[in-house]
Amino acid sequence: MPKSKVLKTIITGEGGVGKTTLLHRYIEGKFNANTRLTIGVEFFLKEITIDEDSIFLQIWDFGGQERFRFLLSNYAKGAKGALLLFDLTRPLTLNTLEEWVNICRSDDPNLPILLIGSKADLEEMITINEDLIESLKSEFKFFDYVRISSKTGENVNEVFEKIARAIVNHVEKSDI
Repeated sequence: MPKSKVLKTIITGEGGVGKTTLLHRYIEGKFNANTRLTIGVEFFLKEITIDEDSIFLQIWDFGGQERFRFLLSNYAKGAKGALLLFDLTRPLTLNTLEEWVNICRSDDPNLPILLIGSKADLEEMITINEDLIESLKSEFKFFDYVRISSKTGENVNEVFEKIARAIVNHVEKSDI
């Protein structure tokens, strides 16, 4: 029986964009609007199947507050992929995108990053233009962009499957 692969995946983005809420929805299948502030880093483990292969996603939830960022490049070491979240209702959460990309890619300049717009259920409050998102996707070489809602569950499982597939492809191409 083949050994399961463990793929370190990091979740980054500004404080309050919904990283921990996304993780709770994915891991537990529930929406929790009252998650607490992530201090530094927390991690979760979830087994998934990709093309009949058993894979463990080791998911590291990075605290978004600026006071934790000096630690994060060290925690990014060994990551095989990243989810970078921003809040569709708060344009300011895009202001530090480059800083987050640099943290994510500090150990691997070609690390696959999936850009995620959170809080898609707040349709009437969304203020970020799709053209801007496409331009950022191109500028920072994100392999894809997905809108999610942790509240409704929209695209939650899909983003983890997408990042797992991207990691497997990246690892195979680089023969790691």
